[in-house]
Amino acid sequence: MILPVLLGLSGSGKSTLLRCVNRLIEPTKGDVIFEGKSIVALKGAELRHYRRNIAMVFQQFNLVKNLSVLTNVLTGRLGYHHIGSAFTKQEIDLAMMNLQRVGLQDFARRQVKQLSGGQQQRVAIARALMQKPKIILADEPVASLDPATADSIMQYLAEINREGIAVICSLHFLSLARRYGSKVLALKDGYKAFEGLPTEIDKARFKEIYGEDAEEI
Repeated sequence: MILPVLLGLSGSGKSTLLRCVNRLIEPTKGDVIFEGKSIVALKGAELRHYRRNIAMVFQQFNLVKNLSVLTNVLTGRLGYHHIGSAFTKQEIDLAMMNLQRVGLQDFARRQVKQLSGGQQQRVAIARALMQKPKIILADEPVASLDPATADSIMQYLAEINREGIAVICSLHFLSLARRYGSKVLALKDGYKAFEGLPTEIDKARFKEIYGEDAEEI
């Protein structure tokens, strides 16, 4: 599988592009194609069904801090439920399996607010997996984490990608794109500034993307 990475400064359009993919933001022009079909005109049940295929992992985790880890993971199945319906035993078993996948099975009953940032992001990944998605959109998933924790989160996403789930990840740092990305799309002021391999981004190209005063770290 290819792990494409979106690069660019804050405000360059990375989050907007990802949200256009799952129609949280309506594209003003152009098209979004999924499995050979346009999704920009989908409404109602068709749009809800499409969104089941597209899971998101956010920079700020977007978890309910006072609820348990297990309950937060189970919310990944809400798109398959009617209002008020209970989670099934099979769904609870699946949630525990996904928590084990990210190394948090022993934290299932703990409140999310008691976890570290890296652990919370792993909960968010487990929640995304509950959708059984075909695509995971990871919007700056490591921006608020320390370097070591960020690297471990990227390893989880890369492993998920290798197992057959497409992952599109937006990042600030070129170093992570080089390590984990197989293709880069760089944005600047809402426009494509570069598309190609991470190894093709030399010093000159870096400054085209990030500005003349930018220095790589």
